[in-house]
This record gives sequence, C-alpha cells and structure tokens, in this order.
Amino acid sequence: MKKTVVLNVVGLTTRLLDEKNTPFLYQWAAKGLHKPVRPVLPALTCPAQSTYLTGQWPSLHGAVANGWYFAEECEIKFWRQSNKLVQADKIWDEARRRNPGFTVANLFWWYNMYSSADYSVTPRPNYLADGRKIPDCYSYPPDLRDKLQNKLGPFPLFNFWGPNTSIKSSRWIADASLLTDHLYDPTLTLIYLPHLDYNLQRHGPSHPSIPKDLKEIDAVCADLIKYYEAKGAALVLLSEYGITEVKNPIHLNRVLRRKDLLAIRREQTWELLDAGASKAFAVADHQIAHVYVNETAEMENVRAILSSVEGVEQVLDRTQQAEFGINHARSGDFVVVADQDSWFTYYFWLDDDQAPDYARMVDIHKKPGYDPVEMFLDPKIKLPMLTVGSKLLKKKMGFRTVMDVIPLDANLIKGSHGRIPGDQADWPLLISHRKDILAAKENWLATDIYGALLEHLGLSKQLPE
Repeated sequence: MKKTVVLNVVGLTTRLLDEKNTPFLYQWAAKGLHKPVRPVLPALTCPAQSTYLTGQWPSLHGAVANGWYFAEECEIKFWRQSNKLVQADKIWDEARRRNPGFTVANLFWWYNMYSSADYSVTPRPNYLADGRKIPDCYSYPPDLRDKLQNKLGPFPLFNFWGPNTSIKSSRWIADASLLTDHLYDPTLTLIYLPHLDYNLQRHGPSHPSIPKDLKEIDAVCADLIKYYEAKGAALVLLSEYGITEVKNPIHLNRVLRRKDLLAIRREQTWELLDAGASKAFAVADHQIAHVYVNETAEMENVRAILSSVEGVEQVLDRTQQAEFGINHARSGDFVVVADQDSWFTYYFWLDDDQAPDYARMVDIHKKPGYDPVEMFLDPKIKLPMLTVGSKLLKKKMGFRTVMDVIPLDANLIKGSHGRIPGDQADWPLLISHRKDILAAKENWLATDIYGALLEHLGLSKQLPE
C-alpha cells in the first residue's frame, strides 16, 4: 500500500488559489491536476467529511448537518463527537479489510471519538465545576494527548473557535500531525486545517484580511507537503466547501414564532426555545436549515410560510430531499436553502433583553443552531480586552463569571456556505499529482472522493455496498 496524506484545507477554492497569495500551493498544484468538486448538500463540515470518508450521501451515513433534532430526547444538539453517529463504514474500515496491515491517523476531522481509527486527536476541553473551560484535546491512544501537549503545549482551543481565532490552531494541528507520524508512521493520515474558515465567514472573501490568511495557511501546507513528500507519501489536498459573500441574515425561528408555531419557555429573565413543545421550529446551520414540524396538520402551512420568506431559495420536502441524497430520518420535514446573498440565524427571541444568557457567549453546545457571530467581540463593549481579561481573572480566582462578550448582531457576518454555489470557482477543490486518477473523471462529486483516496492508497475504487 502507498502511504497517503490528505490535507483538508477548509474553504480553499479555485478562486482563492493564486500565485500571489498561495505561492507554494499554486506551484504545487500546477505539477498535478486540480478539479472542482460538486459539494454535498448541505455543504457543511460534518456532511462533507462524512461523505468523503464513506462514499455515501447523508441519506445513508446520517450526518445531515453539523447538528440536528434528536427527536427521542426532544433536544437540538450540535457538534457531537461520537463516530457512532455516522451510520456507514469509513474508508479505513474498508482499507483494513483489504490489507490488515493498514493503519490510519485522524487529526481533527469530525466525529473523531470512539471510532475504529488507529490513532486520533480531536478538540475536547475540560469543563470544570466552577464554570471554567480549560483547553484540551482527546486522543487515542490516550497517552498520545500527553505526548503532543508536552511537546507542543496545550491545544490552543481559543484560537480554534471564538473571537481569538488565528493560524495558531492550524499550526498546532500540523505540528501534531508530524509528531504523530514520527511515532506511528500510519498508512493514511487525515489532517484538518480550519484557518481559512474564520475570516472568510467573519469578513467575507473580498475583505483585505484574506490575503494574509491565505499566505499563513500556504506556509503551513508547504511545511507539511515538503515533509511528507520527502517520505515518499502521496499527497491529496481537499476542501469541504467554498465560502461566498452574504449580506442578508434570515431569522426563521422568529418568523415561525410570529405565526404562533414556535414554543418559548421563560426562565429567570430570559427566553428559551422549547423544541419539543413547538408546532414547528428551525435548526439553522449556515445557509441551510432543517425545519421540523411536530404537528402534521401544520405541514402545508409551514411550507407556505417558509416559501414566502425573502432570501429563501428552496424548501425541500422529503421527496425533494431524495434528489440531493439528504432524505434521512434525522433531516427536517423541510430542508430550507438560502439564496446566494443570505444565511440563517438560530435567533428566536424578539427582544434582545430577553435573549438567553448563552446567546452572548461562545457556547456551541447550548445554542439550538450554528452561530458565526461567536467570532466577534461585542463592539458596544468599551475596552473589550480589559473586560475579557477581568472576567478571565475572576474565573481563575474561582468566581463564577459569565463570559458575555459576544454581540447579537447577525449583520456582522459577511461570508457563509451550505448551499451549492452557482459558480464552480466557489466549489471545494481536489488537488493531486496523480493525474491519472483525477483525469479519469470530468465531473467530480463529493461521493467520488472515497474512491480517489482508495486509489491513492493503491486499492481499487470499489464503493461500499
């Protein structure tokens, strides 16, 4: 088998690959071939990665978004980590069946915990009883975490997500990948590099900060590619989706609430979305939303309401979802797709004074939807760094303090993804020096990546049954 390394450079597209801002990757790609890949719908982290690694559509592997409604619990949950949520075999299962000597290292691809991968590392902060969140990671084998953090320092969680995102997290992951390779020399290594995801969403692709981000991730990729090519490995560079400019946040839950379809609980001085008691509610995730209808008598009413919302491009029922391979039991009764200028918020309150306490915090597990505004500090806060510093000091002293520094202004967000862009220049990329593999197909689908990776490993591209 051929040692193979996959670099998942989130957000990289043909439009962003150029000689000025990504000089190394531009020259490296020119030695092989690069192809746009028609993304899975929804073009989001968990559906894209699970489709690449299983060769199946979400209708079979079940990762229909980054989060969904767990109907038996009547709860919306985002960013779960158990690999058992993916209901299909992974590429390493198939490779191991064909060659028992095969090994795989999964560095930060999602659904990374409790899988059959030989080596894995993923974010896993410690949540202490006094309210503190301590940066950390989870690994298999367990001592790999200690080996990596003893050498590299703690995983930089607050540079991985939140207002302080930076190249530090992608650099840490890259360095951890090299150390893991020194320790175990796996046959297949999967490396997740999220850096471009941040400012492309925060500011949009045309913002003047983006060239700096491109140069930073180009340098990280250069170090990885040079190292692995020196070891004789085959290199594959992938991205999951392209991020495009947006200017219109859509608050679907507020729409449903005004139509008396959304149930709200009032706790303390704030409001909470009560999914189990709602007639209908939306689970927003970038440019798509799963809308669940608990009262079937309201089905056509909900469809009509959603279709009338400005910025909604498609309202897919179960039959229409099948056309996109997303008709799974976890999917909403309707999958709603935004137009190219729009994206969906999770906001359900009508008065900011009654927004829940978690709304102004980086709290990805409590929010009933994705919130990119977590990448901003509230511009209304005077001396924001002093405010954050004083809150951190209180936490370190053992005081319970709410880190309520995130704004509630969705208009700040200038980039998003999730729909299938009309221009292939905004589709994800597949780059390899194996011209024979890439030239074999004119039009690449997300499900084709599985077979391409098997071929790079020296295995046939037979898809799982």
